[in-house]
Amino acid sequence: MEQNLKQYSARIRTVLLKLLKAKKGGHLGGSMSIVEVLSVLYGEQMKYDPRDPDWEERDLLVLSKGHAGPGLYAALCTAGFFPEEELYTLNEGGTRFPSHPDRTKTPGVDATTGSLGQGTSVAAGLGYGLKLKNSGRFVYLIAGDGELNEGQCWEAFQFIAHHKLHNVIVLIDDNKRQLDGYTADILNPFSLEDKMKAFGFHTETVNGADERQISDAVRRAKAVEDSAVCIILDTVKGQGAAYFEKMESNHSVKFNEQDCREVDKILEELADAYRLEEQ
Repeated sequence: MEQNLKQYSARIRTVLLKLLKAKKGGHLGGSMSIVEVLSVLYGEQMKYDPRDPDWEERDLLVLSKGHAGPGLYAALCTAGFFPEEELYTLNEGGTRFPSHPDRTKTPGVDATTGSLGQGTSVAAGLGYGLKLKNSGRFVYLIAGDGELNEGQCWEAFQFIAHHKLHNVIVLIDDNKRQLDGYTADILNPFSLEDKMKAFGFHTETVNGADERQISDAVRRAKAVEDSAVCIILDTVKGQGAAYFEKMESNHSVKFNEQDCREVDKILEELADAYRLEEQ
């Protein structure tokens, strides 16, 4: 399983980087840092049918950090919701792939997001509705560490915890950076794990670049039935590409010639990894 998920991650990252190179840039940092969790969700943990995006028994994903839409689109493409060539209309007039996810436009997108903080409330509402229906479906919420500056997140977390919505798997992408710099410098979050536990969540922190750790944590979270659950993903903004990880401002990147050459090198490395795993 672990090798297959690593290959799945490599495929998502390949689609993402090819897309951003073709568009001469975009929201790279936060898209790259959620590749592994998206790989685990779409490659193993979630119930969905790409042939029927509105399947009533599917699990739901809310990408509250909507600026990472290109990462989600790459994952949905890899999962078979739409052909890769259509992705290259990203941000163009009439596209099905706007900058931030829109559930009325893109197959496989379950929630329209982009205004930071609101996705947590959407996930809380979805989870509560499913609980009232005694449904066995799960809602997966991906929130950013910088996004947690928004007070709305904590109101929604309190609601989730109070109602013990264990069907809402909260995944916090703790990549340590946001648009304007490092989260600790802008508004120190202190210990996210301690804070989520204080809010009543069964919480653990895992390596957000390790598919096995993420998958095992999701499996443990699904088994919890008496409290809200949270997994904090210890990640790096620009994850999976040392060149972009070290870039000072990698939230949204406008590619220059050097950036494009580096993307080509990364794509070659990923292609080599495919061949090694397939042998």
